[in-house]
Amino acid sequence: MNIKRLIRFALYVAIVINVSVSLAGAYEDFFKAIELDDATAVRRLLERGMDPDTRDPRGQLALYVALRDESLRVADVLLSHPGLHVDLPNAVGETPLMMAALRGQFEIAQRLYARGATVERPGWTPLHYAASGPSLDLLRWLLELRAPINARSPHGTTALMLAAGYGLIDATDELLQRGADATARNERGLDAAEFARRAGRDALAARIEAVAKSR
Repeated sequence: MNIKRLIRFALYVAIVINVSVSLAGAYEDFFKAIELDDATAVRRLLERGMDPDTRDPRGQLALYVALRDESLRVADVLLSHPGLHVDLPNAVGETPLMMAALRGQFEIAQRLYARGATVERPGWTPLHYAASGPSLDLLRWLLELRAPINARSPHGTTALMLAAGYGLIDATDELLQRGADATARNERGLDAAEFARRAGRDALAARIEAVAKSR
């Protein structure tokens, strides 16, 4: 190696070391800014080279964390970054679209879909999460996108079961009207009516059972 190449190599190593040290300190700042919904700080860190797909110490993607914590100004910055991969799952298969569905963040969900987020997934789906969430419009939108209405979680749970036990009563009625299987049972042998009954929704449980008997 001649002297010029040696000098260039030394400069390259110095730059790499400096960047690595800088970003190592920026990691904590990045997730603190997400927690505080500090969009300006997040934007600056991204401009310095922070990966928008960075995961926190628990393996959660930055966008997923922002949506979970309802740091929507930060979510907007992340969604605007051209290097963001919108459909990356966490360790248990959850995607940002699923979290947006759970939080009822309809506009965010639409932006995610426009950038390629997947509605139909094996196991848990965005529809499962929407069924447990606060937005009937978001649930209807997913159904209009042909989200599988009777999709099963790894334990056999359907969106109807989750709506009956945890979501809006109107969401349960919407799923029933669109043909959701009211007779389906999960691995524990529970159907949607039992989910409703365990939540103290006896009138809803009775309606679900009536639908199940009529089909």
